[in-house]
Amino acid sequence: MRVVQAGVALAELASGQWGLLTTPQAERVGVGRVQLSRLTQAGLLHRLSHGIYVLRGAEASEHLELRAAWLALDPTRMAGDRLDDGPTGAVASHTSAADLYGFGDLDADHHEFTAPTRKQSRRPDLRLHLGSLRDDEITLIAGLPVTKPARIIVDLLTAGHDGEHVAGVLAGAVRARAIDINQLAPRLAPFAARLGFAVHDWQGLLHHLLELGGVADQVVADKLVEIAHANNNSLAEWVNDSLTTRLSEPVHQREKAGE
Repeated sequence: MRVVQAGVALAELASGQWGLLTTPQAERVGVGRVQLSRLTQAGLLHRLSHGIYVLRGAEASEHLELRAAWLALDPTRMAGDRLDDGPTGAVASHTSAADLYGFGDLDADHHEFTAPTRKQSRRPDLRLHLGSLRDDEITLIAGLPVTKPARIIVDLLTAGHDGEHVAGVLAGAVRARAIDINQLAPRLAPFAARLGFAVHDWQGLLHHLLELGGVADQVVADKLVEIAHANNNSLAEWVNDSLTTRLSEPVHQREKAGE
């Protein structure tokens, strides 16, 4: 295959993968390692890591390194074919997940993923966690499968992160209204004693984390609104009727005076 043809084939290949491609993917469309090397020398490609390349012009894409690390975990398959893997595939988790959401200020110096089976990698910037995820714990952020906020909190506590950092992530999720506190709360029980609370005192730990993150008042306010909507749907109607009556009184009075 000529260089120009190879370049076109790789551009089409990478178009649905944020400008990224792997060596096995390139070989599948007829572009061998020698041609990859030549295209890299010519400046059409940039080698990010072993077996991972990015097209010229796509180097500044957001979360590029994390996406490249995810591709490298299953380099023969296209990104689009992996997005439906759910719990059976590698999912961005822990600090990488928090960073994708923009929650907290954790130092995401490692690309972290959770997978149900062990995967081999010699990359020093990769941290793989063996674990089982549920379908309802996974979503897509920036085109990548990622754990949802409640699971991020549990994973960070399991990994030994301190309360202040975890509180920052939780606060971000609360402000974005991206987490169900009722579902998270009982899952905090196993970590209570380690963080200075009575054994299984998830209530105390939850309150501490919310206070530490500065969002305790917001949670209370949101809960009151939720209760009002669930138990007193007529409240909004009552307020609306009251306001309508008060606003219409002067009109009726003026009309009566005119008579």
